Amino acid sequence: MGYGAVRRGTGAGSGGERAVGGRESPAWASGQDERLLPLVTVVPYAILGALVVATLVVERDAGGALLIDLGLCAAAGAWMLGMFTLRPERRGRPAAMGVFFAGLVVLIGVQVLREPWFGLFTPAGYFYAFGILPWPWRLPGIAVVALESGTAQVASIPKDTAIGVTVTAVVLAVNVICMCGMAWWEWDADRKNKERITALEQAREANRRLQATLAENAGLHRQLVVQAREAGVLDERQRMAREIHDTLAQGLIGIVTQLQAAELAGDVPDRWKAHFAAANRLARESLAEARRSVDALRPQPLETAGLGEALAGVAERWSALQGVTAHVATTGTARPLESEAELALLRAAQEALANVARHARATTVTLTLGYLERDVLLEVRDDGRGFDPAAPRKRESGAVAGSGVGVEPESGAAEESGMDAETGGGFGLKAMRERIEGLAGTLRVESARGAGTTVRARVPYEPAGGGAGGAGGADEPAGVAADEPAGAGA
Repeated sequence: MGYGAVRRGTGAGSGGERAVGGRESPAWASGQDERLLPLVTVVPYAILGALVVATLVVERDAGGALLIDLGLCAAAGAWMLGMFTLRPERRGRPAAMGVFFAGLVVLIGVQVLREPWFGLFTPAGYFYAFGILPWPWRLPGIAVVALESGTAQVASIPKDTAIGVTVTAVVLAVNVICMCGMAWWEWDADRKNKERITALEQAREANRRLQATLAENAGLHRQLVVQAREAGVLDERQRMAREIHDTLAQGLIGIVTQLQAAELAGDVPDRWKAHFAAANRLARESLAEARRSVDALRPQPLETAGLGEALAGVAERWSALQGVTAHVATTGTARPLESEAELALLRAAQEALANVARHARATTVTLTLGYLERDVLLEVRDDGRGFDPAAPRKRESGAVAGSGVGVEPESGAAEESGMDAETGGGFGLKAMRERIEGLAGTLRVESARGAGTTVRARVPYEPAGGGAGGAGGADEPAGVAADEPAGAGA
């Protein structure tokens, strides 16, 4: 059914079904095979023509019998021609093809019962059964044709004896079993072939999807590489900005302070010489730190000592330079820290001390390094003038960590930008916070007017990744204020 207009489906979703006339054929017709097209459009007519010639030769003197047999041959030819060959649009209709095959089987049966040689026409029945009947309807169709063929074969065997009946039964059974077995073998081979075609198409589709996914992943990889490169550049810029602030900027501020003090010393040689010597020492130290920062090396104090000793050395030099008493204390059992954590705490201490010197007007500063259960706490406390966190401030970054007071800008531009007029302030606390929070730590400031300022930097022993707030609050001392107000940084 559907020969000439029928094509075998090969798509993964076709399920082996075919389209007839541009539309899907019924599921029961999925067993048709285009290879049988010549066998159902040419061979049946050739066989029928040969039988007509044989009938004319054998029954030329039969009279009425000849006419009946020729009439049956003509009926069979007309039936095939009108119901199948000339009506291709009917080949996709199951009911029409079922009627056609049933009529053909009846005609073949009548011919075989009249004359055994019409059994030679049964191959046409096989061809149509294989060609238009789907599985499993193909089996009964082939079985009926096999019975007709067997009937023609045993026509000369007497049926009134046991041997004759047995031979007849055996011949009929052999015909049915052989032809139905062939039909089953053909159906099984066709089924496996369709499964292979479907599996192959599915594999091709999976390969196409895989190629598309790989192309998409390659695009995402390129984007990630670009983003990672940009993030790396940004991180390096921020690192260099922090290093410049913590080394060059702080050193330059100290040098300017000492030179101003030397200028104010006037004609007192010992005083201005001491200030010039201090400025010279600061310049050399700043130059050395700048070189170490460029080379991405640890600060000199951490190269030769642990964090506690490094803080003591920084506090001692700062106290001698500023004339402010500085105490350093360590509590708890010292534990090893990541080098980045040590660097962050050291820079935080340096920044806090620098802010105390510039703004706090303190007489005493206490640095406490506490080794707690899960993290390390650095506390820098001064007895300076402090500030009121609730008081209104003229700019976001006007106050300085450790100073306890907002610094009034000395120019309109500075006030407008929120930067300290002298130092470009505001970046110090920001850099300090970025360092600490980048290690999953916290930075807090608490202060009260006239009661000094306390800066607390906390980092865990083993950071779990970037981001703020990673160090838990279980060891947080009571009374610590919320994050300092905007404007608490230099």
